[in-house]
Amino acid sequence: MEAIAQTSYGKVRGTTRDGVTAFLGIPYAAPPFGADRFRAPRPPEPWDGVRDAAEYGPTAPKPGYPRPFDKLLPDPAIPGEDCLNLNVWTPFFAGGTGGSSPRNDPAPDPGGSGLPVMVWIHGGAFRNGSGAVPLYSGRNFARDGAVCVTINYRLGVEGFANLPGAPLNRGLLDQIAALEWVRDNIAGFGGDPDRVTVFGESAGAMSVTTLLSLDLGLFRRAVAQSGAGTIAQDPSDALLVTKEMAARLGVEATAEAFAALDPAAILLVQAAVAAEVAALPDPGRWGRTTAAGGMSLTPILDGELLTRRPEDAIADGAGRDVDLLIGYTSEEFRFFLMPTGLARDLTDELVGAVTTGMGVPPELPASYRAHHPDQTPGELMATIITDHLFRVPAHRAAAGHAASGGTGGTWMYEFAWRSPVHDLGACHALELGFVFDTLGEGTEGLAGPKPPQALADRMHRAWTDFAAHGDPGWRRFDPSARAVQVFDGPADEVVEDPHAEDRRLWG
Repeated sequence: MEAIAQTSYGKVRGTTRDGVTAFLGIPYAAPPFGADRFRAPRPPEPWDGVRDAAEYGPTAPKPGYPRPFDKLLPDPAIPGEDCLNLNVWTPFFAGGTGGSSPRNDPAPDPGGSGLPVMVWIHGGAFRNGSGAVPLYSGRNFARDGAVCVTINYRLGVEGFANLPGAPLNRGLLDQIAALEWVRDNIAGFGGDPDRVTVFGESAGAMSVTTLLSLDLGLFRRAVAQSGAGTIAQDPSDALLVTKEMAARLGVEATAEAFAALDPAAILLVQAAVAAEVAALPDPGRWGRTTAAGGMSLTPILDGELLTRRPEDAIADGAGRDVDLLIGYTSEEFRFFLMPTGLARDLTDELVGAVTTGMGVPPELPASYRAHHPDQTPGELMATIITDHLFRVPAHRAAAGHAASGGTGGTWMYEFAWRSPVHDLGACHALELGFVFDTLGEGTEGLAGPKPPQALADRMHRAWTDFAAHGDPGWRRFDPSARAVQVFDGPADEVVEDPHAEDRRLWG
């Protein structure tokens, strides 16, 4: 069945299967190369006729995940310069208005002028990932009555380096441009531009909370999975990273000098510096705000778009009228320590040195050791950094949002199901296949051969209901009771302030 949609820049032709139409690789901005390299995104050139949208478009330049992470998170690289593109899945062209499946049957929002819209911002430490990852297929959200959009944005040096002579936060500006495209075009795909939910994981969740803190008016609801509002580099710290990469590349630390280099030449140095920052987050070498997140390239406090850390803005009321669903996995940082074997080489002394470099109060490792006397040093480090980067910031963001007095509700979750492979436990990114209901689409490396489909049914339904109605199905979070929906195995339950003893260590 042929399906053609009109966008602001031309018509696109999608492909329909099983009641869902997919439009892939639609450009929302011009290719960020040539004269547009290291510049803010600008609109794409209009086209005549009908543009085929049957295949994923090019992905942003990226180094790819090193072993063994390439097996845990398959991440396709598609060549080409037209990488600022997005993908849309919708039941609209097949006559769907809120379809049902054997597992899910969410009712459409009464009085809505179109279907709820879900816009996915992928993770990957701001240097990997894309909207073309099979795990992120929006087909099953469309099957269940939502229009799902996944986007690409500039990564690494191209999107986030502090390059004198270029605007900062180019990758963030790309995300905003994609959301503006959704606002202006999604009605033509059956979506309601007034019912947009933006959701993301890891760097994508950090992007979500950053966008929430900007009060752009581009979305009604937000979901932040394993990433809260603490990540934002000072410009001077970001410039230290740029200068180190420039020295290794033999060029000046300017946008003009970097623009003369092929992106592929930059990626090798970018990856090496990123690995060093992650392995030894030394604030004396990389700056306090870089070391705190253990990532070399992130959004920057530019004084214009991003004026303060997102969690501080949220605590002061930013995003108060947006519904927020925020959470984490129980054992996030095992993903980074267990598959590599690094956990086996750690000692309590090294745990203290690394976590202190990341800004963890120096007395906390000893307190955690007292709370967890049976954990190995590697397990202890995973527990501390899980709380430092993910769980405690999620609680702070939820508490700030819930106390803001706005019309937006606040909900919190914890994903606690433990993977049976690689000693991963309930690790970072494990929930993705459950949220998208795409178990088997490249999830075997993380989740093993037989992850529980019933858990995916419940979690996917909660996300779909949140997008449709603003309620995922459990009671709201408030700073006194701290109700958290725990997803785990055959049954889920709401727990008040799970792991409270550790959380209180942070004040």
